[in-house]
Amino acid sequence: MTTGREAASGAGRPVALVTGVGRTAGIGAGIARGLAGAGWDIAFTYWTPYDARMSWGVEAGAADAVAATLAERGARTVAVEADLADPGAPERVFDEAEGALGGVTALVMSHCESVDSGLLDTTLESFDRHFAVNARATWLLIREYGRRFRGSPGTGRVIGLTSDHTVGNLPYGASKGALDRIVLAAAHELAHLGITANVLNPGPVDTGWMSDGIREHVLGRTPLGRLGTPRDAAHLVAFLCSPQGQWINGQLLKSDGGFAG
Repeated sequence: MTTGREAASGAGRPVALVTGVGRTAGIGAGIARGLAGAGWDIAFTYWTPYDARMSWGVEAGAADAVAATLAERGARTVAVEADLADPGAPERVFDEAEGALGGVTALVMSHCESVDSGLLDTTLESFDRHFAVNARATWLLIREYGRRFRGSPGTGRVIGLTSDHTVGNLPYGASKGALDRIVLAAAHELAHLGITANVLNPGPVDTGWMSDGIREHVLGRTPLGRLGTPRDAAHLVAFLCSPQGQWINGQLLKSDGGFAG
């Protein structure tokens, strides 16, 4: 499904494609709001069947709600429902984003497959799906972005969100490690296009999935004494996407309040 909203003030704004914006409380939605407030038009993806499989369930009307908040910040928006486990999805996502908003200047990948399991109980299907969504889709999205990018040198941005949590979360952590390498390779292989590429590890962010025990554990290991929020990640993404962030390239950055896992 594709939905669009137009804002008269959106003319001339650069376009960011943000993946993984399935819930209003999620990191992807926070990043989209931050970029819209910083002067970007926003294309975003979501995949309802993933949320339906997770403990938090489907948030009815989330795509429309996110689009409305982005429009309030002056952004033109388009929402694209896409299963990124499908190898054909990245091309279609870019087609729809470009058709609605124009060429994409920044690609921010906050999508994920994240199902807890360890070394002994991970299934082959789950392992393969994690790598299809978290690693292969990242490569295909970056490849599609690099093939289509026509922006001025120095303006292009690729940002991938990662995690270093692997214990009891093997397929997620391992596939996110692969994401890191793919994004960091783009910092060199897309340099001739004037594109920077960085990886952001936001640490544990409470978007509704934490139990009381997890919250207590995280708070006890975070020097600043609070939980991370989507806004924290959004601040760093907005900076990296700004002209002031163009000298930061090929880095794995942490924005986690000093959390010690």
